[in-house]
Amino acid sequence: MATVEMSEIKGAVAGILEHTVMYPVDSVKTRMQSLQPDPKAQYSSVYEALRRIIQTEGLLRPLRGLNITMLGAGPAHALYFACYERVKCTLSEVIQNGGNSHIANGLAGCVATVLHDAVMNPAEVVKQRMQMYNSPYRNLLDCVRTIQNTEGLAAFYRSYSTQLAMNIPFQSVHFMTYELMQERLNPHRQYHPGSHILSGAAAGAVSAAITTPLDVCKTLLNTQENVALSSMHISGHLTGMANAFRTVYRFGGMAAFFKGIQARVIYQMPSTAIAWSVYEFFKYFLTKQQMEGEAGTAGPV
Repeated sequence: MATVEMSEIKGAVAGILEHTVMYPVDSVKTRMQSLQPDPKAQYSSVYEALRRIIQTEGLLRPLRGLNITMLGAGPAHALYFACYERVKCTLSEVIQNGGNSHIANGLAGCVATVLHDAVMNPAEVVKQRMQMYNSPYRNLLDCVRTIQNTEGLAAFYRSYSTQLAMNIPFQSVHFMTYELMQERLNPHRQYHPGSHILSGAAAGAVSAAITTPLDVCKTLLNTQENVALSSMHISGHLTGMANAFRTVYRFGGMAAFFKGIQARVIYQMPSTAIAWSVYEFFKYFLTKQQMEGEAGTAGPV
């Protein structure tokens, strides 16, 4: 029980830091994935996008939607890491007699993702609507109320299946890459900050690049770009992963599925490096505290 509680604490802290430190780049990614952006919101690079957004819309504009992200990231990542640790240990016992198993790591990542996305998906919808250029929402509550009143509660989970279809392979590749890198860089699995940072960055880059097409579809379902959908004569709200795929392809062919890939990789590399290094630090620190506490309780023999 104590192990699960520690995983929740570590996961919550790591998740909040992961989503907040590189948040401005995430805002750029959302805009770069727009199928039919406003001419004033067309960017050639992440740096140019950030510079123009700050110059024309204000210093804090790239942080719009950060509050809902923090509210969702804490509990979502607490569930995520607690579930991952429990399922990984259970499956490793069955598959590898307690040893490291890439299959167990991948399956644990999948199960943890289902829980994580159930909590995080509504926050993602609100966040991306507030990140878009000329977003009509005054603040977080206005955005939530408007979506609920005009589109219903289902709108907060319109992209859930696409999110899962993206995040299950993302997290499976992410965890397997991280564990594989750890086998090479840190075979004794001790606390080694450098190896955790490098492994986390590599895992984030690979998994982000592979799953970019699904992320583009998720962004379309979350933002429901009115201009883009109207130009395609799509009335009402776009639903379903298959419809999103068809719409993205009709707009820009295969190239459209990789819109914002640069920003996505730039965002994920440091984010996952930070998340893993913080997570491993708290794992080391809390485990050490627990062992010292148990040793103190036991007393001299």
